[in-house]
Amino acid sequence: MLRGEQEDGRIALTAVYLKLDAEYFGFIEELPGMNSRGRTLHDTRAALQELAAEVFAEERRTVAEAHTASSMVRESFFLQAPRPPGAASRPS
Repeated sequence: MLRGEQEDGRIALTAVYLKLDAEYFGFIEELPGMNSRGRTLHDTRAALQELAAEVFAEERRTVAEAHTASSMVRESFFLQAPRPPGAASRPS
């Protein structure tokens, strides 16, 4: 699955993990302020995924409570993921 594509209700985001002294720090590039830390990479990854899922679920609840279904249009959209610096482009 390419970043930015949606498949089976899932979206792909980019998690970055840094080893800092005796712990790991993780964040999601596309979601400013979304970060976690843990003693192991596994713990940090799990915490970051859980946090992102909770934030998305809470945002959906907030929107649903603030607007009636008849006044709201919901739809999926796709963004082209930016290429990392130095990445070769695909032939057309």
